Amino acid sequence: MGQDQLRVGLVGTGPWATTVHAPGLADHPGTVLSAVWSRRPEAAAELAQAYDAVPTNDLDELFSQVDALAFAVPPAVQAELATRAAEAGKHLILEKPIAADLASAQRLAEAVTSAGVASLVMLTLRFAQQTRDWLAGVTSTDGWRGGDVRWLSGALLAGKYATSLWRQDPTAGALADIGPHAFDLLDAALGPIIDVLAAHCGPDDLWQLLLEHEGGITSTATLSLRMPVQPTVVEYSVYGDHGLRTLGRGGAATDSYTALLDDFAAMVASGTTTHPCDVRRGLHLARIVDRARAVAFR
Repeated sequence: MGQDQLRVGLVGTGPWATTVHAPGLADHPGTVLSAVWSRRPEAAAELAQAYDAVPTNDLDELFSQVDALAFAVPPAVQAELATRAAEAGKHLILEKPIAADLASAQRLAEAVTSAGVASLVMLTLRFAQQTRDWLAGVTSTDGWRGGDVRWLSGALLAGKYATSLWRQDPTAGALADIGPHAFDLLDAALGPIIDVLAAHCGPDDLWQLLLEHEGGITSTATLSLRMPVQPTVVEYSVYGDHGLRTLGRGGAATDSYTALLDDFAAMVASGTTTHPCDVRRGLHLARIVDRARAVAFR
């Protein structure tokens, strides 16, 4: 391990942890995978062995081994453990949604702010170079009148995430899982989302939402994780005085994770605690999700 490398602990041993987080942390020049935590000792031991890391199911031991933590666990678990980690002075790489409910998201954001630690939320599309180029082009001009996103997937019908209990919750599903991605890019492109004007959850986890942005712009989102679509459809668009600008789902998650780690390592090295995708962004997105639930199920 190099002297300038961040010692990062990985919390979780599921599919996303093993295919994105672990290899990304091990391969990045600014980080080293130092420890793996799981409530299942055998799972922690198996993943840790592959990267010469320390396996543990003890939080105090985990904290003693690392400078930062990367999370790949359900939102409720992440909010609880990440809050404790921030209070222990550890920098955080968080998954979205950052918590299962708004109150927990607020407590986590407050803990991060009080501790003065760095944080980033793994908004995969936001870190893709294709997305950065698209956003740069959109935000360099004005005159946009609206936008929309359509994200249709069968991920909860079969495959490695189909048994994910938190995603099966009828008030979560697509809204909680892919909603943060959808809202993040619409918000970044068109200005802050300030309200959910309409929200409906129908069969097949089909969410349809009307969003209000600052300045009176509106956008729409159609989301589902139970739609038998192959391959997954991800389409963003904004429209206005400059015509129509579209964005599809491009790039690999592993490339986005490398870009995130570039920013994360630079933040820690420079003592920076603010970033467009830090925990406060996660809290903003949690507020939108919470508002959408309230509108849909009132």
